[in-house]
Parts: sequence; structure tokens; C-alpha cells
Amino acid sequence: MPDTSVFHQDAWFRPGRGSRYQQLQRHISTAILSGDLAPDDQLPPEREFAEIAQISRVTVRKAVSLLVADGLVEQRQGAGSFVRSAAPKLKQSLSSLVSFTENMLVRGMTSTSTVLLRGVFAPSPREILALGLSSQDRVTRIDRLRRTDDVPMAIEFSSLPQDILPDPGKVETSLYAVLRKKGCAPTRAVQRVTAINLERREAELLKLPEGSAVLKIERTGYLATGRPIEFTSGLYRSDIYDFVSELRRD
Repeated sequence: MPDTSVFHQDAWFRPGRGSRYQQLQRHISTAILSGDLAPDDQLPPEREFAEIAQISRVTVRKAVSLLVADGLVEQRQGAGSFVRSAAPKLKQSLSSLVSFTENMLVRGMTSTSTVLLRGVFAPSPREILALGLSSQDRVTRIDRLRRTDDVPMAIEFSSLPQDILPDPGKVETSLYAVLRKKGCAPTRAVQRVTAINLERREAELLKLPEGSAVLKIERTGYLATGRPIEFTSGLYRSDIYDFVSELRRD
């Protein structure tokens, strides 16, 4: 069992920052993701946990149930609650132009999307630059939360010229599948990878503590003619996702 000081109330409780069970859940999530609590570390039994943290057993139970729902803790019958062993990270090549849906499909996994926003809008200065538009043009935007086997994996913000995708309602799961049916899917792309810390809204969607580090990938996709037709900015969970590139000597 890990050092119990990590569970002491003075380590995680701050007045006015939410209910105790939510603060405790966020604190343990951070400890797991930072490595302070390692895979297979056992949480104290409920009664002992409540005494250490100076809270009720109901509060402990609620916090642990949230950690279980987030996939960070598992409850083993007759043994207790343990930090879940880290699963192998999903790897995606940076040199292959495949969609999130296709990447999950080849791994035998089911991907789903929750549409956060979609519609046709006046382009922002960034979209004008990335897609070669004028201020009079219109862009189609689709923001989606991407899940794999019901685990939130990424948030993707995609923008396309309106003539490429006039009806954003046609996109349910795979944007590229819709574009391929129209014969206007990108044939090459330029990507930029950086690391950022999550703001509160994105952290809640990805079920991570606010400020968690994630991978940010900005991609501009081009037709064979050289026309830019897709600008996507994605936030990917770095705890379960790796992007891999292959380098060759010229």
C-alpha cells in the first residue's frame, strides 16, 4: 500500500472548491497520472480510508466510484480497490493519412463520436490563412469528442470550406468517409505536434484533471491539386496515445 499521507485531508481539501468527494477524486486522479500512485497500488480499505482522510465512508465510496468510472481504479472482488494497470498505448503513425475511425477499426476497436458543435460560419483569421479563404467565404465546422470502447480519447475541431462540405449533418463518425464518398478527401497533410495543458472544459470532456498535459495536433489536409480543404486541431490523451514517425535517410 502506498504512503497514506497522499490521502490526508490537508493534501487535497480546499474550502470553496467543490464537494469533498469531487476534490478527493481529482486529487487521486492527479496522483495516478503523475505517477505518485503507481499501477497496482492498493487504496486503503473504505473504513481506514475514511479515518485517514477524516471524511465519511459515503464520501470515500463516491470518490472511488468516480475513479472506477474514469478507468483509473479497478475493484477486485474480495481484495479491494487498486490503481488500474496501465494499458499499452495506442500508436498512430504521423506519416499515414488515416482517420481516427479507421485507426481504431484496424485495431478491432469501436469508435464513437459526440458532436459538440457543427454548422456553417464566417471564417476566423486562422481558418482564412490555413484554408486559403477570403473573409466573404464560409466554413463548415465540426467539433467532436472521440471515444474508443466508451473511453474518451480525443477532442477534434475540424474546419472545411463550405463547398467541400456543405452539410455538416452528414458527418456522424468519420469525416474522411464522407469526404471520400464525395471524391474530395485529402491526399496529403502537414501536421504539427505540440504539448499543452488542458483547460477546465476540455479536461471534463476527456475525464482528466484540469491542467493535465495532452498532445495537440494541428493538421492541414490538401487535395492532389494542392488546394487546402481541411484544418483540424485535435487534443489527444497522452496517457493512452502515442504518435510515431518513421525517419529515413535521403
